[in-house]
Amino acid sequence: MAATEESNRVLARQLGECLTARGVKLATAESCSGGWIAKTITDLPGSSAWFESAIVCYSNESKHDLLGVSLADIEEFGAVSGETVLSMTDGVFERTSADVVVSVSGIAGPGGGTEEKPVGTVWLSWGKRDKSSYANEFHFEGDREAVRLQTVDAALNAVMDIMNCA
Repeated sequence: MAATEESNRVLARQLGECLTARGVKLATAESCSGGWIAKTITDLPGSSAWFESAIVCYSNESKHDLLGVSLADIEEFGAVSGETVLSMTDGVFERTSADVVVSVSGIAGPGGGTEEKPVGTVWLSWGKRDKSSYANEFHFEGDREAVRLQTVDAALNAVMDIMNCA
């Protein structure tokens, strides 16, 4: 099933029920999604019970300034990389009291892609406080909106998985 705003709202609602039942708060760091994960969550009444904050850090400078991502790492690995999203996740944990974090950086298009990192390349990182964080690369199809919708879907599903929400 293709990710849609409605399917993402349903997923966010399920995630919210799970996190509320566990007394856990989520925070996000978003680049290519531009805050769409946070928007999807905060469209839901009562989400303040389980959603703490979002940091939208679109530029490399904001990733550094707001989250402490090393500019040297961005230069070496790129803004769209596992190293960068893991650093973004670490930065959110350092700056918030969230229990679980998801971070995203990618190339939503229509421009900006390369042969090595084509449009639709998105890296996600997710983790629990004081536990391991994970990163995974995705290759989404479609236009800018489709890539961003799939990014929201993947991010919410990653948190569902790490929290064992069935």
